[in-house]
Order: sequence, then structure tokens, then C-alpha cells
Amino acid sequence: MGRMPTHSRQRRVDAHGEPLRLLHVHAHPDDESSKGAATTARYVEQGVRVLVATCTGGELGDILNPRLDTPENRANIVALRRAEMDRAREILGVEQVWLGFRDSGLPEGDPLPPLPEGCFALQDVDEAAGVLVRVIREFGPHVLTTYDENGGYPHPDHIQTHRISMAAVDAAADPAAWPEHGEPWQVLKVYYHMGMHRRRFETLDRIMHEHGLVSPYRERLAAMPDDRRAERLTTFVQCADYFHVRDDALRAHATQVDPDGFWFAVPLEIQKLGWPTEDYQLVRSMVPVHLPEDDLFAGIESHFVEDSATWAYSI
Repeated sequence: MGRMPTHSRQRRVDAHGEPLRLLHVHAHPDDESSKGAATTARYVEQGVRVLVATCTGGELGDILNPRLDTPENRANIVALRRAEMDRAREILGVEQVWLGFRDSGLPEGDPLPPLPEGCFALQDVDEAAGVLVRVIREFGPHVLTTYDENGGYPHPDHIQTHRISMAAVDAAADPAAWPEHGEPWQVLKVYYHMGMHRRRFETLDRIMHEHGLVSPYRERLAAMPDDRRAERLTTFVQCADYFHVRDDALRAHATQVDPDGFWFAVPLEIQKLGWPTEDYQLVRSMVPVHLPEDDLFAGIESHFVEDSATWAYSI
């Protein structure tokens, strides 16, 4: 892995003059675009270095866009998803690294079938975390985002992503752990993505009806149990001006997203009016914080400088 100069721009730096750095740990290609992508675009514009660590290649993902659901595409899904990730990465302006684990799939049925041998969800957590420790120590993120203990939703790979993220944050700071993976690094703040909560859905549902539009949330809300996730929210990042970037990145994952489907059923202007933030739960902080907050880097001293180069992550 190395750092490569790209182009000139203003950047947000820490107290030592180093670029602020944000690491998103995601389970599959497309998760970086469906969770926190507008936040990402906002920080990229501020000159923050953003790295996406993608745990698996999404090898067992279904093709969810009916226009692309062909035998040829199903047979070529691995290469397609890598190409889609490349397009999304360019749209978001992020750096990206594959952790190299194999997709576990989403088991269905009663009883549930066993997970595939060797898949991500069956890996020893501490061993799997070692791969991420190396990334953390080499990239040096001030802030890391991941999923909550339920994975955001109970997909085996999302739950395992949570587990290895939290284990890696601890191990990366421990000089005795994984010494072959570089010098220890202390992540200063850790967040869970919490965007899919009932309060947001209810607000957007109401505004859609007030505008005489058919809401995509009514059926989902009726089936959703009492949701306490909103009570866990601590951090609200104003990023409505970047919702279009998020949507473009999501459309780049063409096999995974129906362009006429749920993700794009609410007009951008209604989204901006009804819920202009992406939301998080702060779960660890090594710096003083005052909640609620509106910045993932709140409490981490930073300022803007002009610089001659930004950096790309390579492996």
C-alpha cells in the first residue's frame, strides 16, 4: 500500500497540518453509496481524505435491476461489481481498498441453510480484524464508521463487519497486537451509520402525502416494529447539497439498484426539505464531545489550508 499525489485543492487538516482522514468500513460494494454517501461527498469537497474498506466482493449478491438480470450478467457478477465499485469510487472522490473476504450471502428459508464454507461471516473475528488493522495503521484515520451490533439489518456480513471493525479499532491501538502490521494507531472517534430509522421514514412519508405523491414508505412503516434506533442518534451531518452525488454513486451500482425503484422514489427537493441530514451514533470518542453534534470531526482540532497535492490510497 502507498500514497500517491493527485491534484491540488484546499484541504481540511488537523492540528499537526495533516489531512483529516475518514475510514468507512462496509460489507459489500454498494454499501458505501447507500449509507453515508452524501456525508462522504461533503467531506471530500472539504479536502478530507476518505477511504472505503470493502470487506467482500459481493459475489453472492442478487441482480436487483430487472433490466440487467440476464444469465450473462449473473455469470459475470464478480467483474461487474468491481467495475461498479470503480465508477462509484470516482463519483464520490474516495479511495478504496478490498479486504478480500468472500461474500456470505443472505440465507433464506426455514430452517435457514448453512453459510458457505470459508465465507466472511464464518471467519474468526480477531484473525479477520487483522486485515483491517493493517489498513487502519497505514491510513491513520481520525474517524471510523461502521454498522451497529445488528449490522444495520441482520445480514451476516454486516454483523461481521461490525465485529471486525470494533476489534480492529482496539487492536490497531495496541502495540502488542499485530506488530507486523505497522505502528499503533488510535482512532479518535467511531460512529455507527443510523440513517434507516423510523423517524426519518415517517417524516418523508408525511411530506410526500402533503404534496399529493405516493409514498414508498407506507408499506415499510406498517411492517416495521417499534424502532428505538432514533433514540440512539447523536450526530446529524448536514449534507442535502450532496444528495445528488449520493444518488449518482448509487446508480453506478447498476446491478444492485433499480433506477425506478425504492431508492429514488422520493424527489430530492422533498428529501432536502424533510430530512437534510445523514445520521449517526457516536459510540467511542477519545476527544471531548458535546451532543448532539453536526460534524464527525467535532472535537478534533482542524482548519483549512491550501495544499499542492492530495493523496490516493493504493495497494
